[in-house]
Amino acid sequence: MSPVGSKWSPPEFRMIVVLQLMATCLALVSTLFLIVATWTDCWMVNADDDLEVSQKCRGLWWECVTNTQDGVRTCDQYQYETILAEHPLKIVLTRALMITADILASFALIILVLGLDVVKLLKEEPHVKIRICYFAGFIFGIGGIPGMIGSVWYAVDVYVERATLVLKNVYLGMHYEFGWSCWLGMAGSTGCFLTSIVLTCCLYIFRDARSSQYNRSIYQYGRTAAGKKYAVDSRV
Repeated sequence: MSPVGSKWSPPEFRMIVVLQLMATCLALVSTLFLIVATWTDCWMVNADDDLEVSQKCRGLWWECVTNTQDGVRTCDQYQYETILAEHPLKIVLTRALMITADILASFALIILVLGLDVVKLLKEEPHVKIRICYFAGFIFGIGGIPGMIGSVWYAVDVYVERATLVLKNVYLGMHYEFGWSCWLGMAGSTGCFLTSIVLTCCLYIFRDARSSQYNRSIYQYGRTAAGKKYAVDSRV
């Protein structure tokens, strides 16, 4: 291979592949976390049930009750079918934010796979592939925003609701706190942000290194070609 056509040196290529694979694994886990969080039923869980015979979980779409004695689980879907029906504002906005995050993260994951160096698509266009990775990182960063807003806002709303009841000395037999589905939403959004950092900041550093190497290769190749030509002219 000629110097002008040279790509990554072996150590740099291994490093860039490792970064891409790390980002891909993190992106896959983060996307799965967001999707699971959106469609599971434990955004709110009862924290203190005096009878301690059941565990109640509320999600964005239905509410489930699990009997702690026999393990029987029953779920009831909310009465209204459409996403913008007469639900509390907390439910409607969290649904919209989480679905938006799911779509953006899934789209970014597909784009990222196309930009991996180990994928043969556009193998002869390394600059295009690196731009694809940048674009995927940008989308992941955007997708993490609605996921984090929805998860954190839901958790804060649950906490404020409970604190308000405590301050007013209102006891309903049980209180709710945010559950593992809400935690998954936060974790998935954080993973999207980390993926964005890896794909944009880290790859940018190696892109500059690659550009410098490419320029040096052109310079060395030019000097070598000029030297050969001078040697031929001298013999003549």
